[in-house]
Amino acid sequence: MNNARFSIGKMVRLALLAAIIIVMSFTPLGYLRIGAIEITFLMIPVAIAAIIIGPLGGAIAGGIFGISSFIQCFGTSLFGATLLSINPFFTFILCVIPRILAGWIPGLIYMAIQKFGKDRIIPAMVASLAAPLLNTVLFVGGLFLMFGSTEFIRGFGDTVWAIIVLLVGVNGLVEAGVGFVVGAAVSRVLVQVFPDKKPTFENS
Repeated sequence: MNNARFSIGKMVRLALLAAIIIVMSFTPLGYLRIGAIEITFLMIPVAIAAIIIGPLGGAIAGGIFGISSFIQCFGTSLFGATLLSINPFFTFILCVIPRILAGWIPGLIYMAIQKFGKDRIIPAMVASLAAPLLNTVLFVGGLFLMFGSTEFIRGFGDTVWAIIVLLVGVNGLVEAGVGFVVGAAVSRVLVQVFPDKKPTFENS
């Protein structure tokens, strides 16, 4: 009975965070767009899901973010629309898979660190920083893997490093900074509001 209530509680939290992700995705709250450069703040609720629900919750929240990102490629996002016109299948993979991993891995990181002590604040802060960093690294890595040879990506700079600095430097610093400050602050409160049993990888 306790496990049932625990599962329902996680489902309610995930539903709430999913709603927040959807609202942020289609309002100015979720993105800062400067031409083709897009900085997203949607990894904040994804990181929170990974922390207060677990790796599976983070992966689902990341998947919702990824699907919403792919939907925006049909007109809202200039960057995404260009990628979609080049290769729709690769664009879908790029939008979804890195976001699922960027939600799943911070959940594993949070659980792994928490296993070494009772404190939940430090693991939450580390996971809050890991989520946006992973999102940037995985997305840009996938971008180069699938679209690196296209004229569109090469148009961002004369060399690979110039392109990386532009995409990772701007996006990564802003997303990591905002994600860490906001995500860590919110998670710090939520891990106190939602006490959890000692984490296990099987029950996440």
